[in-house]
Amino acid sequence: MFSFKPLWKLLIDKGLNKAELTRRLGISPSTMNRMSHDQYVAMEILDKICTELNCTPNDIIEHIPE
Repeated sequence: MFSFKPLWKLLIDKGLNKAELTRRLGISPSTMNRMSHDQYVAMEILDKICTELNCTPNDIIEHIPE
């Protein structure tokens, strides 16, 4: 399973919230909702996040063995 917990911590560190990130990325609220529930999102979304926040995938997701 993958978790977006590192992304939420990164947003706090950068002084952003989910609504602001949604707006900046131009993604739908349903996509943000899927991430909030650690559900699948396209690699394109991860790319947009990494580009916007100037980070790597390791900074926004973590693998949690089941």
